[in-house]
Amino acid sequence: MRATWFNPQGAIAMLAAVACAAAAPALAKDAAELSVRTLKEQELVDILVGSCIQSTRNCDPSESIAEARRALAEGKTFNIIAPENVPADGIVVAVQGIGGGGPWRHVIDRTDQQGLKRIDDPGRQVVDLFADHIGRPVSALVRSEAADATATALMLAANLGVPTLDACITGRAVPEVQQSIPWINGIDSAPTAIITPWGDRIIIESAVDEYRIEDIARAIAVASAGDATITMTPMRGDELARGVLAGSLSEAELFGRTVREARAAGDDPVAALVRAAGGYLLFDGVVVKAEDRGERGFNWVEATLDGVGAYAGRSYRIFVKNENIVAWIDGELDAISPDYIYNLDPDTGEATLGVGYGGYVVGEKVAVVGVPAPAQWRSEKGVELIGPRHFGFDFDYVPLEDLQARRAATESAANAAPR
Repeated sequence: MRATWFNPQGAIAMLAAVACAAAAPALAKDAAELSVRTLKEQELVDILVGSCIQSTRNCDPSESIAEARRALAEGKTFNIIAPENVPADGIVVAVQGIGGGGPWRHVIDRTDQQGLKRIDDPGRQVVDLFADHIGRPVSALVRSEAADATATALMLAANLGVPTLDACITGRAVPEVQQSIPWINGIDSAPTAIITPWGDRIIIESAVDEYRIEDIARAIAVASAGDATITMTPMRGDELARGVLAGSLSEAELFGRTVREARAAGDDPVAALVRAAGGYLLFDGVVVKAEDRGERGFNWVEATLDGVGAYAGRSYRIFVKNENIVAWIDGELDAISPDYIYNLDPDTGEATLGVGYGGYVVGEKVAVVGVPAPAQWRSEKGVELIGPRHFGFDFDYVPLEDLQARRAATESAANAAPR
């Protein structure tokens, strides 16, 4: 891969050049498109709330929002830039945390006994490691996934003085590193830099394939108290059209704003979100069972909900590998990854708080919303990466809209049958 990382002077010069180009008379008609957009506080909050909605699992944005507000109070600037405005030879890279369910307990105990101190600002340190290895400035950061990685990208970019791309390499949260739009389209994650909580510095120069990147990075996280920070998927500006889902930060902002405004107007925030997302309300219920285990670096969850309101007497089941992967209503398939399955608080329209990665809490109220995935995820390679057979199920992916049409026909026939 041809990537490198951060040079503050180079990044600032790039931003100045973009701003000047936007103001030039010859480019006046394109000025709005060329401008770097600076986020106001409410826009930033809406993005963080909306990103949790996008994540396809439980998510609490409160800590990220508090951190962002502190940064704004300190004078930090949060800029976003459209993918098409990155120079063709500019470099964009993702930085994210990688978790490890079932971390090695003996390592946690030993490092505590040793008194090893956890490093400050692992995001910056992993950027420095990447810079040492490669040596070129970047034009922007791109978030690796929804949820916490959004705050990581925005905060790190603000600290480094570069913009965040209005895009994502996944558009959702994903359980495995190789599950990304770049790899669907032949763009590697390597070289990858990894920093552990205690400052171990690792470079994966190359790997056999993206599955091995996942294996190696996940193993490091499991051996590091279930936590590491990595860089991944460096791309040139001229690769972004096939390497990212453009506009995903704007979509997060739309989602956050939609539920906020619906609540303020006294409207149903979940119904408003379903309209904004072009999705389906799949179920409304209460969690009655949640079995989870940490294994091989992941959280595996089986959650069961009993219906309320219009869904009273019905049952919903969700299989989770860090994120919601497959859902059934009354034993019949209802939604399948790569389509998005959101678990939302019916009162707020925001992601449920849950527990851990992908966890459900017994007694928690949940509205389940399904949203069709973009075409890249529904491609043959996308379904191979994150479809049901990848997770060990013996059935094929069926698009959400087909499952919902089948469900509607079945329910209509049942309602029409003599009683």
